[in-house]
Amino acid sequence: MKYLYGLLILYVLVFVWSVINPHDYFTWMLEVLPAVIGLAVLAATFNKFRFTDLVYTLILIHCCILFVGGHYTYAEVPLFNWIRDVFHQSRNNYDKVGHLAQGFVPALIIRELFIRKMVVNKRGWLNFIIVSICMAISVTYEFIEWFVSILSGESGDSFLGTQGYIWDTQSDMLYATIGAILGIFIFSKYQDKQIRKIESRIT
Repeated sequence: MKYLYGLLILYVLVFVWSVINPHDYFTWMLEVLPAVIGLAVLAATFNKFRFTDLVYTLILIHCCILFVGGHYTYAEVPLFNWIRDVFHQSRNNYDKVGHLAQGFVPALIIRELFIRKMVVNKRGWLNFIIVSICMAISVTYEFIEWFVSILSGESGDSFLGTQGYIWDTQSDMLYATIGAILGIFIFSKYQDKQIRKIESRIT
């Protein structure tokens, strides 16, 4: 629990930093809302289902990515402005970090749920189904961005964050798909070890 309290403190600190004088509060609200909803869901279900420390850590990292994007907007994160200028890129690519995480982190959340709840018993299908769900999540998020931009007009441009790149939506979904594959490839064995440990404590 000490580790989880530490993660929660970091979450609160970055959240508070993010809310202080952001680029604009409308964009901040749109970008940060998923992290706030996520924390509420995790808190409400904690006594019924506790994830491994790996998943909680990755969720915190994803939330921090959202908080930074909400504070500056994804098109104006200073570090990635510097990277753009130094490497002569055409745009600020911080949003690609966000979309990579959008696949990477949910893949491991879904994987843990599916394994521990025995949703998919055949491991051969597990990875394919996880990646497919992450792709569906990415598509849904792109729909949300589209609807918000239509409804809010110019005030939604910072949330959409295309920066004039006509293939932004497609590349966002590609990065989320790559993130899901990388998450499974990098952390599957380590996650399995953590799952065995947490299940041994439960039993």
